[in-house]
Amino acid sequence: MSEFPKIWFLRHGETYWNAEKRVQGRKESDLTRKGRMQAEMQSMLMAPVLKDRGIPCLVSPLRRAQQTARIALGGRDYETDPRLAEAMAGVFEGRTLDEIAQSHPDISSANPHALDLFCEAPGGEGFDAFEARIRSVLMSLEQPTVLVAHGLWGQVLRGIICGLGRAEMAALPNEQGCVYVLENGEEFVLRVE
Repeated sequence: MSEFPKIWFLRHGETYWNAEKRVQGRKESDLTRKGRMQAEMQSMLMAPVLKDRGIPCLVSPLRRAQQTARIALGGRDYETDPRLAEAMAGVFEGRTLDEIAQSHPDISSANPHALDLFCEAPGGEGFDAFEARIRSVLMSLEQPTVLVAHGLWGQVLRGIICGLGRAEMAALPNEQGCVYVLENGEEFVLRVE
């Protein structure tokens, strides 16, 4: 039996900066048309779950997650929790991956996974603080919960629940438009077929 209640995790839909391969972190970028369609797919997947009005929904304060939640949760009320914000990526925020590779070649080449790159960014949050923030959310959950947040946030969340190390977390797939269901130390993915 897992120490955490069941979680439905939704990553926000594609943003303009996602499409440009530009690091967002705490900076804002709106959903693209594709991103809104991905949130609609999540809405179809979540409709049966959200019939139970007792399931709380927690959402990142960042605009892209808020936009996704409004669509994916079908207008359902939710709480905003600042602990669900994406990892702060310091000087890398707003830059493309190519720009980072040019300005910080050593960091870029040593950290091919986005999780590691964000966490090694000068002036960034760092992995330990990021993981501690996510663990604090997990430890506060008292019942099955829907979480709407970000890609790297979700990788660490999923890794903690499934007992993975940092390298395994960094290598996890990071899909948009699906729902990750986390229960009893395992995950399965709901997708629109």
